Amino acid sequence: MSCAQEEWGVRGLSGNCRVTRALERAAPRAAGQRRKAASWGSHLPRAGRAGRVSECPSVRASERPSVRLCHPAPSPQPGPAPARAPSPAAPGGLFQLPELCLPSLQMKSQDSQRRLLRKHAMIARGHSQLRLALCTFGLALLGDVARAVPMDDQDYYLQEITNRDHYYSFPYPGEEFFPFTEQPGEEGPIRAAEAEERPGFKPSRKELKQKKNNKKGKSIIETPPDCPPLGLETLKITDFQLHASTAKRYGLGAHRGRLNIQAGVNENDFYDGAWCAGRNDPYQWIEVDARRLTKFTGVITQGRNSLWSSNWVTSYRVLVSNDSHAWTAVRNESGDVIFEGNSEKEIPVLNMLPVPLVARYIRINPRSWFEEGSICLRLEILGCPLPDPNNYYHRRNEMTTTDNLDFKHHNYKEMRQLMKTVNKMCPNITRIYNIGKSNQGLKLYAVEISDNPGEHEVGEPEFHYIAGAHGNEVLGRELILLLMQFMCQEYLAGNPRIVHLIQDTRIHLLPSVNPDGYDKAYKAGSELGGWSLGRWTQDGIDINNNFPDLNSLLWESEDQKKSKRKVPNHHIPIPDWYLSENATVAVETRAIIAWMEKIPFVLGGNLQGGELVVAYPYDMVRSMWKTQDYTPTPDDHVFRWLAYSYASTHRLMTDARRRACHTEDFQKEDGTVNGASWHTVAGSINDFSYLHTNCFELSIYVGCDKYPHESELPEEWENNRESLIVFMEQVHRGIKGIVKDVHGKGIPNAVISVEGVNHDIRTGADGDYWRLLNPGEYVVGVKAEGYTAATKTCEVGYDMGATQCDFTISKTNLARIKEIMRKFGKQPLSLSARRLRQRARQWQQRRR
Repeated sequence: MSCAQEEWGVRGLSGNCRVTRALERAAPRAAGQRRKAASWGSHLPRAGRAGRVSECPSVRASERPSVRLCHPAPSPQPGPAPARAPSPAAPGGLFQLPELCLPSLQMKSQDSQRRLLRKHAMIARGHSQLRLALCTFGLALLGDVARAVPMDDQDYYLQEITNRDHYYSFPYPGEEFFPFTEQPGEEGPIRAAEAEERPGFKPSRKELKQKKNNKKGKSIIETPPDCPPLGLETLKITDFQLHASTAKRYGLGAHRGRLNIQAGVNENDFYDGAWCAGRNDPYQWIEVDARRLTKFTGVITQGRNSLWSSNWVTSYRVLVSNDSHAWTAVRNESGDVIFEGNSEKEIPVLNMLPVPLVARYIRINPRSWFEEGSICLRLEILGCPLPDPNNYYHRRNEMTTTDNLDFKHHNYKEMRQLMKTVNKMCPNITRIYNIGKSNQGLKLYAVEISDNPGEHEVGEPEFHYIAGAHGNEVLGRELILLLMQFMCQEYLAGNPRIVHLIQDTRIHLLPSVNPDGYDKAYKAGSELGGWSLGRWTQDGIDINNNFPDLNSLLWESEDQKKSKRKVPNHHIPIPDWYLSENATVAVETRAIIAWMEKIPFVLGGNLQGGELVVAYPYDMVRSMWKTQDYTPTPDDHVFRWLAYSYASTHRLMTDARRRACHTEDFQKEDGTVNGASWHTVAGSINDFSYLHTNCFELSIYVGCDKYPHESELPEEWENNRESLIVFMEQVHRGIKGIVKDVHGKGIPNAVISVEGVNHDIRTGADGDYWRLLNPGEYVVGVKAEGYTAATKTCEVGYDMGATQCDFTISKTNLARIKEIMRKFGKQPLSLSARRLRQRARQWQQRRR
């Protein structure tokens, strides 16, 4: 509808007309600026000579040209509107300048026609210059006027303010700001943008069923997808985007007000567990700057993480703004909405906004708090950033993936179905099996990936990834499911790197060690489970620390050299008390131990969450008087290399610019840490694996957020994909070989030792072995019961691939005699040492 139509009897003003009218109302107060702008506008190109006058009602009748409307404005027709080129006098195409419509006049003389045409052209040019002047002056007032323009009539991105004054100097302003709101059922660019955020996603069965029912004519009410978290917990929101009215001290500043953030061991330092206001009054606030227009939909709050104090907010208001100066509270029919907060400090509470609001800033204003505490909270904001194709900064920092994988959270049934799908796609290289059952009877499924699944090939090392020992640490579980999909697809595509890895390695992937705990976390959701819901098994056991403590047995034996009980430096047997039925051992732990004893693993990683670091053994301090102390293994140099191989290829672990997840900054060790120097743990899976089996096990903490939102999975996959593959390739470093007898038969249970390293390994059932070592030259020895010992010098190079180091050893004379006597049915006498010495003396006396 044109402005001229609105002038001549059509009620209601369009958005552009209201803007123009407001500008013209303000114009008399700046006549000088108008004249200056008009003189500037005279140098612009002339407007076209054809068209019709399009004016706003604010122009007085005396100022209108004495022409009549040539043709009535056409009525709107169905279908897309024809494209119109912007007026040359409209800078940036923001406002459409009025066009001149010449009347159909009957002139009797050609000279009269030319004079009249020239007159009307001058009138039109004058009005064009006037409106150009008004537009120039109006640009300065655009920020104030835009608030009066409806959402669908203005440019969103003109609201984004890049430079602003320090807002701590501004009190709450009296004027109100009216944020954009999304009306229920309204279809707009937001929903289309959300659909573009997930390219390549396969529709779920439920979605396909809905589409099928829709085709049949059934009425289906579609609900828009929920907005994901902005990223306070995942650190996508930086510390510079968080601000607060006051803070008790730096360690309780706004940058600590992140959902599930954990306090340090020593509180009252730089790393406390929440934002806490400096004063307890209803004027305190914490603010999040989204740095772009965002559709805010909800708020999640938590109390302060602390062992010694109890602080949380029981109610709060939510305010939004586009410039951080003018704020508007979320309201309903009765006034400002007061949201119910927390009733204790750890369980998160979600509050959805009555209507989604579009703004750049959001502020939480506590109204009441725990009476025996103070104002402290941790939070997460739910919101959908609006698309901004003109902002290069946002486009540059968006993470995308080209892998066509199933990026979603899988419950137990969906996980099992995904494994079947992978096995169906790649039946020649995959096998599904289970290692046991959980407390609730759920099978612990694993997928084997190998060129000959189901069999151990002589000379081929065994590798494993496990995840989900803590049921609420979900990211590792999903990464393993993504990894098995990726390896199957790349193998079928002929990726030489993946094909070579599968042909030379037997890989085992166990995505969920604690399915019972995961089920609890899954039901709560990605942001509402808190820090510990689902961490333990059904019977309350932490699987990660539920293995037998073999460290104490070894160190006690080493400290008491004259002790009658000698403990070997490898393959330490499990104590009898641990094997008893009354021992507090989870059924899941017993299943893992049996699995590790059955398969000769060489290298393994257990994926965990809540941090971004790779931890290597020992995990237990040797001194009983310390809780943190660097405690290296004899293979410390190898473990450090293995940890660094993962951390250095991760996108964020070694990034010096990234913020620490909670309290520890692991950058000084390049994203790695000795477990005991971090916090001591007795009976960890890493220490047990090293002391009881040949496997070198590390704990890989893959993300700050234990249970990230589904929308974060593509980025987390990109962060960890290369690291997951590189770590698997490290199983081929060091030396490998076969220990045989003179007849070429493999000798099982032979001990392989390396000079200078006080930790041995043993050969497998076929006599093959793998010993992880860093590049260098080593003296390697082998010994077996009944065989002569042998040594050999083996050199490990820098190229990928283990050095072949085989041994052929012969039986001792005593072993041969025993074998001959057994063959002929005569058992050799087993005499005591004292009796043998007596016989030796008697024999010597006879010779004299």
